[in-house]
Amino acid sequence: MSIRYKITIAYDGTDYAGWQVQSRKHTVQAEIERVIEQLAGKHIRVHHSGRTDAGVHAKGQVAHFDLKEPVDVRRFQKSLNALLKPDVRVMKLEKAAPDFHARFKAQGKEYRYFIWNGPAVPPNLRLYRYHERRKLDITAMKRAAALLVGKHDFAAFTANPHREIEGTVRSVRKITVTRTREGDITLAVEGDGFLYKMVRSIAGFLLRVGTGELKPEDAERLLKAKTRTHEVPTAKAHGLFLWQVFYD
Repeated sequence: MSIRYKITIAYDGTDYAGWQVQSRKHTVQAEIERVIEQLAGKHIRVHHSGRTDAGVHAKGQVAHFDLKEPVDVRRFQKSLNALLKPDVRVMKLEKAAPDFHARFKAQGKEYRYFIWNGPAVPPNLRLYRYHERRKLDITAMKRAAALLVGKHDFAAFTANPHREIEGTVRSVRKITVTRTREGDITLAVEGDGFLYKMVRSIAGFLLRVGTGELKPEDAERLLKAKTRTHEVPTAKAHGLFLWQVFYD
C-alpha cells in the first residue's frame, strides 16, 4: 500500500514555462519529479493544487505524491532541496491521509499581485513587481475591488471563457489593496477557485481603475456584460504569486 505525502513548494517562476509538465519545456512539476525520481529510483507523478502560468511565482503551492516505502520526512525534504535547482524549494513535507488530494481537497486559494508604483523599480524586485510609473488612486482601486467580491459570473475576467468546462461563476471571498511601503502595492485575492488568468485580469482591471482609465463602477458593468473585452487587460505574469492554498 502506498504512502501519501503532501509538499508545500515555493518557486521563482522566471525561468519556467509554468507548473505543468510540457514536452521540451522547463517546468516546475518536471523539476520536482526529476529529483524525486533520483531519490525513489523510479518516476513518481506529483499532483498539484492548480497550475501556474509561465513566469508566475509561488510562495505556497501544494502538491502530493505517493511512495511505496515510508521515508523520514525531514531527511527526504533536505535531500529534495539539495538536488533541486535553487529557484525551487520544498518548504514543507509531511505525511498525508490516504485520501488527501492537493487539488480536489482544496477549499480555496490566495493569490497576491505585486505592483511597484514609482519612477524606478529597485533592481532586487524587478522580477517580482509589475511596474506602473503613473500615480495610482488606491481609494478608487479599493472601491472597485469591493464590487468584485462575492459570487459572480467572471466571464469578463478570464482570458478564454470558452475553455471553462465548469462554467465561469466563481466566489471571491476577499480582495485587498494595500500600499505596504512607499512605491509598493499589493493586491491580495482570495476565493474558492479561479478561472484561466482571472487574477491577472482582476489586477489589470484594478490598474486601469487606479490610473483613471476606468471607474470603480465599471466593475458592475463588466460583470453584468459577461463578455471579455479590451477594457480588461491581463497584467504581466511576473507580478503574480500563488500565496497559499486552504484545506480543512
